[in-house]
Amino acid sequence: MQAAAAAALTLLSVFCSLDCLCAHRSKPDQNQTQHQNVSNAQNGETELKQKKQPHIVFILIDDQGFNDIGYHNPTIKTPTLDKLAAEGVRLENYYVQPICTPSRSQLITGRYQIHTGLQHSIIRPSQPSCLPSHMDTLPERLREAGYSTHMVGKWHLGFYRKACLPTRKGFDSFFGSLTGSVDYYSYGSCDGPGLCGYDLHDDEGVAWGHEGKYSTMLFTQRARKILQSHNPAERPLFLLLSLQAVHTPLQPPKSYIYPYHSMTNVARRKFAAMVSTVDEAVRNITYALRKYGYYKNSVIIYSTDNGAQPFTGGSNWPLRGRKGTYWEGGIRGVGFVHSPLLRRRRRISRALLHITDWFPTLVGLAGGNVSKSPGLDGYDVWPTISEGKESPRQEILYNIDPLHKPPTQTMMWDTSTEGASDRKSKGPHPAFKTPKKKKKKILKQQPKQKSAFKLKTTKKPRKFSRHAAKPKAKPRSRVFTKLKHKPVSKSKPVSKPKTKEYCQHQPPSPYRPHLKSHSSGTPPATANPKTQPQTEPCFRSKSRQTTSKKQNVSLSGRPQPKSKTRVKSKSRRMISQYQNASQPGTALPKSDPTAQVQSVWDTSVQAAIRVRDWKLLTGDPGHGDWVPPQVLPMLPGRWWNLERSFSSSYKSSTHKHVWLFNITADPYERQDLADQRPDVVQQLLARLAYYNQTAVPVYFPPDDPRANPSRHSGAWAPWVEEEEDEEGKYQGVYKKGRTSKKKRKKKKCRMCKLKSFFHTLNTRMMSNRI
Repeated sequence: MQAAAAAALTLLSVFCSLDCLCAHRSKPDQNQTQHQNVSNAQNGETELKQKKQPHIVFILIDDQGFNDIGYHNPTIKTPTLDKLAAEGVRLENYYVQPICTPSRSQLITGRYQIHTGLQHSIIRPSQPSCLPSHMDTLPERLREAGYSTHMVGKWHLGFYRKACLPTRKGFDSFFGSLTGSVDYYSYGSCDGPGLCGYDLHDDEGVAWGHEGKYSTMLFTQRARKILQSHNPAERPLFLLLSLQAVHTPLQPPKSYIYPYHSMTNVARRKFAAMVSTVDEAVRNITYALRKYGYYKNSVIIYSTDNGAQPFTGGSNWPLRGRKGTYWEGGIRGVGFVHSPLLRRRRRISRALLHITDWFPTLVGLAGGNVSKSPGLDGYDVWPTISEGKESPRQEILYNIDPLHKPPTQTMMWDTSTEGASDRKSKGPHPAFKTPKKKKKKILKQQPKQKSAFKLKTTKKPRKFSRHAAKPKAKPRSRVFTKLKHKPVSKSKPVSKPKTKEYCQHQPPSPYRPHLKSHSSGTPPATANPKTQPQTEPCFRSKSRQTTSKKQNVSLSGRPQPKSKTRVKSKSRRMISQYQNASQPGTALPKSDPTAQVQSVWDTSVQAAIRVRDWKLLTGDPGHGDWVPPQVLPMLPGRWWNLERSFSSSYKSSTHKHVWLFNITADPYERQDLADQRPDVVQQLLARLAYYNQTAVPVYFPPDDPRANPSRHSGAWAPWVEEEEDEEGKYQGVYKKGRTSKKKRKKKKCRMCKLKSFFHTLNTRMMSNRI
């Protein structure tokens, strides 16, 4: 028995030692498993972060009008675009700029034209101009967030030096044209007679040998090649496909014209065929996104850059105006967003959006840091697009172009409201006072001046330099003071205005500092009344009262006392010609201390702004006809008077410099309310004056003869060396480059007039088929 017990104990000890040995050997395996779990978790977090960063494909179309897409006009065959828009979110209150360069600059920088110096016209091929060197761009911010950035198509933002090229502005690759209007097959671009060159570039070199290939198809092939070569699982992608179509020249392939053979208008037929080529290009891109694994985590944005030109086949009907104008036909853009990541799809959004909003929206969607981009004029509108929330944008400054100004007369808006509602006399409104005509004087700014903007206000204005260091974020009100819709009362004006106001408070923007004080005379930043129903009384400070009295701007819509004396500022000569002559703080004469200056804004300057439902136009907004889609792209025929304003109002409009519309109630701009609502006009003019204080000088230099393609092997290419200080050469000074030679007066030729009359008559008879 003892021997058996001893044997059992021995066996038990052997088993225990084996168990301990196994446990000891298993410890490194557990540690290794833990390390593997940690590494797998980290990899999973990285993959999850990459999945949260969507692939962004932005498709920008050139000169597509409001009536040039299938879901607005069934005669235009765009099945792909219609389907993508129907399954996504259609943007029906989306605004762009009226011409190419301004829209593209605001998309890339997220800032208004007045903050980039590109207020006037486009960048022509021979001009030494481009985006400011100190200003960051959308692809730069996306690249910092880990994106691979590529651009295919039309640039049109300057190329006079290599620092202006797309590859120097944040894009990893570029394939396309640098100028504005290029032949679709030969890729030739002209900047006047005899000044033509080849314009197709690959990165920073000329891409020879592509003649004969249709540009829309060529750009689509390059975009598909980028999608094929890139790995969507490793790095998110940003692709800007900026197609040249449907800009002139009208050169569609013949096979696309046949479906529109029933159209009698030849230009309209070709234009519609070019829209169909765009639809096919978008279909090929979306197919590639699905094929190569991008689609489920992608955001597709479709947008035009401006309205259409009816005389070259486009149509903005029933909107008023056309490309190059600030009527709705020139700035109301076609656009939609298609993405599986949208929370609320298959709907139409009527939230107010602008092309500057894409910068903060896409950077925020990519997980980037928007605070690194001070002074943005756009808003992050992704919750508005994806979830249907209210848009944070309540106003849009379309532009202030002080160079686009009639040289004959200056119209100053009078804040007097007496007699505005019951006006019976013909001619201009009494609020428009035309000063005496003077001899035309040309004011030239000296190169040594630091700034072209000197506003005489109670607070020293901010001075900007186009080529200075990165500016600080400018204070800007998100929401305009609530516009009252009560009729203007004719009661006697109160000598001391009430200082009590109702306003709403909102948290400051993460990328734009909140207005800390109101001493500058600008309206306070308020939140949207729908989102914050509770209101608190706000009392103006003493300095605010003084400033308000000097500016004589009634933000609450109260009538102002009528002034019997108009005082002209002595500092008008000191103000540069590129600056708007708004004088809210003009000193009063000693002889009449009780007089008040009623001028708020020089209404002869071209400007446009929208605040909520109200839209204001000053100066010359462009041709404001409603052009029906059946018009001929030739000399005006019988259709010319079909959709024009009434003859009496049309005659008076030659002296008219202010227009006011309620766009929500009147989207076609047929009811001008400037005479009925001078209180609203006054408030919007005050906003223009406020924005003008933050504007930089216009940069529109003369043509450089060194840009001639004959000096660069027949191609458009950068012509200024990086060592040259070409940016600071003009210092924002505008030079038209016109010769000082006086034009000789042509002799009167009665026979010539008679020949012209019969030529016009014959042309009209042929066009009307008489």
